[in-house]
Parts: sequence; C-alpha cells; structure tokens
Amino acid sequence: MSPETPDLRYPIGRFLPAEPVMPDEVNGWIDDIAALPADLRRVVYRLSKGQLDTPYRPGGWTVRQVVHHLPDSHMNSFIRFKWALTERRPLIKAYDEKGWAALADSRGPIDDSLDMLEALHGRWVRLLRSLRWPELQREFVHPESGPSTLAVAIGTYAWHGQHHLAHIERLLEREGWS
Repeated sequence: MSPETPDLRYPIGRFLPAEPVMPDEVNGWIDDIAALPADLRRVVYRLSKGQLDTPYRPGGWTVRQVVHHLPDSHMNSFIRFKWALTERRPLIKAYDEKGWAALADSRGPIDDSLDMLEALHGRWVRLLRSLRWPELQREFVHPESGPSTLAVAIGTYAWHGQHHLAHIERLLEREGWS
C-alpha cells in the first residue's frame, strides 16, 4: 500500500498505547468513551436505509452492522471490567464478532443500538471515573491476546469507538454524503 492509499480497515491506525500509560491519558480515553454515543448518533442519524446498508469498505460490514457491533462489543467490555474488578485476574470469554454481526438483530433498525450504546456508556463512564489508579492496574486475561490492565483496556475501547466512527465518517466523505 502506498503512502497515498488510505488503509480502509484502520482509518486511524492501530491502537498502540505508550508505555507507561499515564493517568491523564486514561482520563482522555474516558472522555472519548463518554462522547462516542452522541458522536455516532450525529454521524448516522440522517442516513437513508440504503446508506446504512452500504459497507464501509469492500468486504467490510455495513454501516448498520457497525452501529449494532459497537454496543455488542462495548457490552462485553463492560462485563470484562466488572469481572476484573471483582475477581482476581479472570480469564474472560471471547465472542465471535463476525457471527454476532451476521445475526438478524444486526440487520434491524439502529435506534435501539444507539440508545443501548448511550445507556451503556453512561454506566460504564460512571464506573470508570470512580476507579483509582491501583484499580486501573487490575488485569483480565483474554484467551487470544493475553493479559491487559484496565487502564490499557480503556484505551483499547476508546480507540475501538473512534476506529468504527472513522469507518463511517470516511465512507460518508468518499460517497459525498457528509
């Protein structure tokens, strides 16, 4: 891929946290998580059915599937955080993102998922802002990617939201829908 060719899979690049992760960085990531539901709603609220059913890239999910994927993924993350806060270094369960995106509910109207994301992020952000630095060093173990501290996981999910928001925004720009 040439420097002029954007990578449609990773429009904002991959998530690579600086080492060590600092509290101010985590606070910024929490702000990003808090802002995502309104940012996503602002970007997709005016899209037609046909636009919602357009893949963000060749071979990629549709905008509709991305909107439904975000609360699915972030709900899993919220539960992982609760496990890490109440259990010692839990082994979490992975889930089949592609399988979930293919289910009937991921082809339905997006309003419920937008509302779900807003409510979920409201609770999640309240939890995240209540945590002290030692709690943010607690870990869970993902069966595929290994251990992660809650501080790094916050960054991962802040990036994840921005990553998928950028998928949609870039599609709108490319298609002249913005």
